[in-house]
Amino acid sequence: QVYRLLAMNMATSSIAAIVAMSLNIGRGMSLIMTLAAFVLLFVIGKNANKASGVLLTFLFTGLLGASLGPTLNYYIGMTGGVEIIAQALGLTAVIFFGLSAYVLARPEKDFSAMGSFLFVGLIAVIVAAIANIFLQIPAMSMAISAIVALLMSGFIIYDTSRIVREQPNYVLATVSMYLNILNLFTAILHLLGMSSDD
Repeated sequence: QVYRLLAMNMATSSIAAIVAMSLNIGRGMSLIMTLAAFVLLFVIGKNANKASGVLLTFLFTGLLGASLGPTLNYYIGMTGGVEIIAQALGLTAVIFFGLSAYVLARPEKDFSAMGSFLFVGLIAVIVAAIANIFLQIPAMSMAISAIVALLMSGFIIYDTSRIVREQPNYVLATVSMYLNILNLFTAILHLLGMSSDD
């Protein structure tokens, strides 16, 4: 159920991103969509055991997908931008399927101990990212993206293990895994973009 719903939500997110790119939405609209999506996250949590919870996941992932429009258009405008996006998508897919396969091949292994470490790391990287909004240090930005990529890889392992061992609510598990993939993709995209000649 989780992976079926995840696949459908990834498709919805991708279509929304393409539409947003074609409409050339601005960063202001992108921010509004992101904020709306995270407000919606609390609504999903309250409706996770209802049919409406499933429908709300499509709105959630659609909003976040569309919010990527300005970022993707920015990279497309760079020299070799299409290749950078394709590489980021490919690497994200390889990492996701590779880590998921690793966990699924070891159903007896418990990765729950990673949870607290990952949560602390996530809080630390959020604080660093907020600080860098004011500091504007390129090297710090690259370091943050690299750490985010590592953290999201860890969350993919952790959440996959939870899905296998605990069978949590599939709506909440889908949303969690979607966020892991989205953040992993954007982190890799930033790393590849920053390492290019542009």
